[in-house]
Amino acid sequence: MKIAFVGYEIQEKYNQGVSHNEDAELLTFLREKGLDLTPVIWNEGDIDWSNFDLIVLKSPWDYHEKIQAFWAWLEMLKELKIKVLNPVDVVKWNSHKSYLKDISDKGLAVIASQFLTKGSLVNDRIFTHFNSDELVVKPCVSAGAKNTIILNRNTIFEKSKLIESLLTEEDFIVQPFVKEIMEGEWSFVFFHGKYSHCILKKAKPGDFRVQHYLGGSISFPQPNTKHIKQAEAYVKTFAPQTLYARVDGVLVHDDFKLMELELIEPYLFFHSDKKLLENYYTALMELV
Repeated sequence: MKIAFVGYEIQEKYNQGVSHNEDAELLTFLREKGLDLTPVIWNEGDIDWSNFDLIVLKSPWDYHEKIQAFWAWLEMLKELKIKVLNPVDVVKWNSHKSYLKDISDKGLAVIASQFLTKGSLVNDRIFTHFNSDELVVKPCVSAGAKNTIILNRNTIFEKSKLIESLLTEEDFIVQPFVKEIMEGEWSFVFFHGKYSHCILKKAKPGDFRVQHYLGGSISFPQPNTKHIKQAEAYVKTFAPQTLYARVDGVLVHDDFKLMELELIEPYLFFHSDKKLLENYYTALMELV
């Protein structure tokens, strides 16, 4: 079986703060297991995708910057009837943050959200909607804190103009600023629906963004079984046949509340742990 191991055209901004190359580590491990993997860039123009039996999306980290091309590429793979992990329909659904409404509508806990469609205007009534004096505004198609803006009643006049200029290009999501993020963002990693490991990400002092390339730190705590079960509910309901899923959120009054369900290209934090790499391999073999 010929497998395409899909990445992106390297950009330094995505590698800052990364202590080792997770893709290279996983690629080596899977090849040592006897798998025939070829590392490829998803939007490289001269690839004959029909030569592959399976497409594994590992790190197309720039997909959000070229979303129309990314969607077209996924549809092309679907037309070729090549198996893709994660599945094309799941990936497309997950690429626009309106998926959070679908999750909330199923009764699962999600940070409260309001969606501003392209061309919308912003005013202070948005604070009343959330009964909050501080909000987070970010694009519906984004990754890595791109164009993420903190908005409060003192800055609404100044920043609304910036947000409205961004809204001429794309949809945005608005959420209340959740103070619990300062205690860290929890990430629960699942492979083919089975819990593998947990990461706690914390922002650097004076910041709220937890991404490692923005100076955030990580640890590997032993989570409460209750929180693992709560995180698992999102995967069972919306991503049961995925190779990987990362469930990101915060603990509010000791209950897990979802911020993001990452099904496209999450960093998986193997950190050279053979057991975690084995979990990925086992899931892959179950799905091929």
